[in-house]
Amino acid sequence: MNERTKRIAFLGITTSVALILAYIEAILPPIWTAVPGIKVGLPNLIIVLVLYRFGFKYAAIVSGIRLIIVSMLFGNVMTLAYSVVGAVLSLLLMSILKKTDRFSTIGVSIAGAVAHNLGQIIVAIFLFETVQIGYYMVVLAVTGTIAGVFIGIGSNFLLKRTDSIKI
Repeated sequence: MNERTKRIAFLGITTSVALILAYIEAILPPIWTAVPGIKVGLPNLIIVLVLYRFGFKYAAIVSGIRLIIVSMLFGNVMTLAYSVVGAVLSLLLMSILKKTDRFSTIGVSIAGAVAHNLGQIIVAIFLFETVQIGYYMVVLAVTGTIAGVFIGIGSNFLLKRTDSIKI
């Protein structure tokens, strides 16, 4: 099997796993009912893995496919808007930090989680036409940091376990 075929197969598998993780996250009860919208971001395990294994382009493809399918299955146009802006900011920042080689996978993941939350807040500010919603970013930064640590640790584990896969 040639390298291109292996890469396409691996990306198909990772996209499928990201979709499964999104479904699992969608059916789990809220982490903290007092604060709406808090999620761990399980599919980001896969996005970080693909970013480190294949780079920005492939991570963007997997992320984009996942966002579209998840929005069609579990959301609507509004969830797609929040998700796309958050995902774009997150992926851009993670890619930049990864290229500097100054941050661990955990640090990159934390930055990505907080950037994703910032993107969602930006969308909410425009939709609701009020900057006061920006105060919610304080809570999201704390929970994003915690989630980013867990996703970073999980991504490290996946990177080590998939290191033997030659593509």
